[in-house]
Amino acid sequence: MEQKHYLTFTQPETREILITWWKALDTSRGDRAELRRCHSPLNVAFTPAYHRLRIAMMKQGSVKDEDLALVAGVLSHVKSYTSGSFPIQMAGTDSADAKKAKINSHRFRRLLAIDDQDKLYETIIRVVRMLGGAVDIPSLANGIYWWNERTKKEWAFAYYEHAPSEEK
Repeated sequence: MEQKHYLTFTQPETREILITWWKALDTSRGDRAELRRCHSPLNVAFTPAYHRLRIAMMKQGSVKDEDLALVAGVLSHVKSYTSGSFPIQMAGTDSADAKKAKINSHRFRRLLAIDDQDKLYETIIRVVRMLGGAVDIPSLANGIYWWNERTKKEWAFAYYEHAPSEEK
């Protein structure tokens, strides 16, 4: 029996495919616009841009189609690639108000409570916009592709380790 190799965006080859696909959205603005108009991962699965990513990723390992559609749709809203862990980016501060996280802890806890993929899609897009569209693409992609209790726990530890204290 063949053992499945599961996709992770922390692997250099997979990360490179993902970043190359995301950069190609800049030259194919129609694809980006079509993805941005999608209201759910199901809608994303009907786009040619998603299938180009899916076919490239299938060469790297077993692909969870709906989860990859979630990743593709969300990444269409990312404007720039900055390095760093996505949950740490959410905990980061604006220079204007260094006492508040970019994503406050209440919103962050609501994010962690999400189990529905469509709701996660909407919420993560909102978070990406709140971060000005500048995120660590592989970190974000890996987190939402493998959205489960383990991911939520890892994000919580990373976020609260770096978030400014909310004590009054």
